[in-house]
Amino acid sequence: MIEAKNFGVSVLYGVITIFLLAAITSLVFSFILSFTNTQEKSIRLLITIISFFSVFAGGFICGGKGRQKGWVLGGATGLLYSLIILLYQYLGHGSLFTLEQLIYYTCYTLTAMMGGVLGVNIAGGPTQQHH
Repeated sequence: MIEAKNFGVSVLYGVITIFLLAAITSLVFSFILSFTNTQEKSIRLLITIISFFSVFAGGFICGGKGRQKGWVLGGATGLLYSLIILLYQYLGHGSLFTLEQLIYYTCYTLTAMMGGVLGVNIAGGPTQQHH
């Protein structure tokens, strides 16, 4: 069983990874949009792909840190990320998720779950205890 402290730390690492990657890519794309003739609609697909990669990476880091139950850790990471975005959108802008956003954030959570599973498998699973 995952102990609560390890679970929380793992999920926190995952969510921080997602937000760091999002901040870095937002900065890069803002420079591209500001200093070139590129239109936002022309890079929308690229932004979506990078968003999914960021969420996958967050789940992967979370699963690698937790070393067991990657789908639970990744799912919790995706749900916490979605909740933070929902709270920001609701409290900051007074609106809830649209149906399209709900679909995106459901897919983000599933993607984070896949990242968590892969993170656990690549990290080698639970550490072996020798008595």
